[in-house]
Amino acid sequence: MRKLLALSATAILLTACVGGPYSKPPAVDTTALATVLEAQPEDAQARYDARNPDETLAFFGIAPGMNVAEALPGGGWYSKILIPYLGPEGELVGIDYSPDMWGEFSFATPEFIESKEGWAEEWSAKANDWVEGGAPVSALTFDGVGAPDGDMDAVLFIRALHNFNRFEDDGGYMTQAVELAHDMLKPGGVVGVVQHRAPETAPDAWADGSKGYLKQSAVIAKFEAGGFELVEASEINANPLDKPGADDVVWRLPPSLNGVGDDEALKVKRMAIGESDRMTLKFRKI
Repeated sequence: MRKLLALSATAILLTACVGGPYSKPPAVDTTALATVLEAQPEDAQARYDARNPDETLAFFGIAPGMNVAEALPGGGWYSKILIPYLGPEGELVGIDYSPDMWGEFSFATPEFIESKEGWAEEWSAKANDWVEGGAPVSALTFDGVGAPDGDMDAVLFIRALHNFNRFEDDGGYMTQAVELAHDMLKPGGVVGVVQHRAPETAPDAWADGSKGYLKQSAVIAKFEAGGFELVEASEINANPLDKPGADDVVWRLPPSLNGVGDDEALKVKRMAIGESDRMTLKFRKI
């Protein structure tokens, strides 16, 4: 595994950009973060070279004791890092799609949607058992019911925005996600975005999120329209080998490798590309 936390002084200094109500913004604890990352299971560590959790969390200025919300936490790849890193003085809030948005997916039967009704309680109960003595965990959905108002230090959208944008015309879900993040954050609070990046030359209809990719310019414009300012963009999670064409979806790449089947040559080719090219953006609530 590559050496963790090969952070530049510039990246560390970005923690001072959180702003808002802090007289002295909490500092990224690189030692604590390294310890947490080294304790993760081997299958999680195998993704570090592509996902760069050390540099990414430091770039966003995430520090122990913060109140952090994570969009679409799923099986907890990032949650299992955040819970012990934030510690008992911090808080993690997981946020899933709203019940209405689940209905936009073609696979979502009435029974499936009904099964999602208890997601917040089920996920938070499971997550609170992942780490002993870590940050307490709660959960809600993007309809905003029960959301903390102006209490969060950061909201993270890590590979989470494409479906919100995909269904924006159907229910305003991208707008809803940006608005909820704004409402939940303290003045000066941070939104951290890591998102599969479409070429700026790609047709807008292709880069609407249905293929997994969004244009960086479009993401920036959406958050700026929602009351945020862009603090900085980073190439931490860039992959110049990922050059999607008109027929490509992001899930053709690892770890999904959709469409590979038993074609070993195709698998080797896609593994050589690696995970997707990703934008990494830090916004601050105005």
